[in-house]
Formats: sequence, C-alpha cells, structure tokens
Amino acid sequence: MTPAQCKMARAGLSWSADHLSEKCGISRITIARFESGLAVAAASIEAIHAALNAAGADFTRKAGKIAVAVPDEAAAK
Repeated sequence: MTPAQCKMARAGLSWSADHLSEKCGISRITIARFESGLAVAAASIEAIHAALNAAGADFTRKAGKIAVAVPDEAAAK
C-alpha cells in the first residue's frame, strides 16, 4: 500500500484520519506522516493496511498504476 492508496482508501470509506487511528491503533500523527510520504515503521503500515482491508478496501498495483476499490455501500456514503 502506498501513501496515496491510503488516502484514496480513507476517502472511499469516508474515514477521517482519527477514525482510521481508532481502527488500527496507530496515532493520527503517524498516519499523517505516512500519507505525506515520510518514513514510518513497517509494523505501522501493516496495521493501517489491515484496518483498511478489513473495512473492504482492496489495493492493487500493476502496469505502473495504483488503485483502491471499496465496497459499494462505503462509496455511497
């Protein structure tokens, strides 16, 4: 998961950084650092990814493109 994919997933799920922080147990500041492209611990990225994935976010990267898909009900909010 890239920082851009994290932002896209949060937007698609209508999650604030605070909500993601609650779901993954990682501080909002660490989430902001990651989304800004700054270095964060691999374990933090894994926790963020796991929380977004559990909410239905699907991350792909192929042919030089990144994408995130979220469930229809999440996108409809």
